[in-house]
Amino acid sequence: MTPAARAVLWPALLLACIPASGAAAQPRQSLGTFGEWGAFADARAGTCYAIAMARPDPRARERQPYATVSVWPERGISGQVFWQLARTARPGSYATAQIGTRRFALALRGADAWLLRPDEEPAFRAALRGARSMTVSYRDTNGRFYTERYALDGAPSAMDAAQLGCMGKRVS
Repeated sequence: MTPAARAVLWPALLLACIPASGAAAQPRQSLGTFGEWGAFADARAGTCYAIAMARPDPRARERQPYATVSVWPERGISGQVFWQLARTARPGSYATAQIGTRRFALALRGADAWLLRPDEEPAFRAALRGARSMTVSYRDTNGRFYTERYALDGAPSAMDAAQLGCMGKRVS
């Protein structure tokens, strides 16, 4: 995809990853597109977030996988990491996110994943800022090993835009 086409289509694709919260949902406001990442403010949810879709994969997916780093001013949360996985994870299994040589354990519930240890979020975000790619690996409900790949080009700028988009105010 050409850079010009990506600049036009990427925000729409990112918005399509996250379901709207009903017909009366207010539109999400784009805070910018940065490489493979985008940043948005969602007035209805009261959050700003950086988001990226996983790289295309020829294997069957149940849903579009994505990763987010969110700011929730009303909850006092800054930099919460979350993934929607392509396939439902096997109950009782584990997952890992790898950035460079760092591995982080993930908690799983269905197709949702987040850092097992929230106190590792600052280290995780620092790793995002200094690497080129991230992988998330897990077993699906059929026991098949699955790995999703993310480019980190633009992740630091998107995280900064999300932070600035919600800085000093409540999202409303």
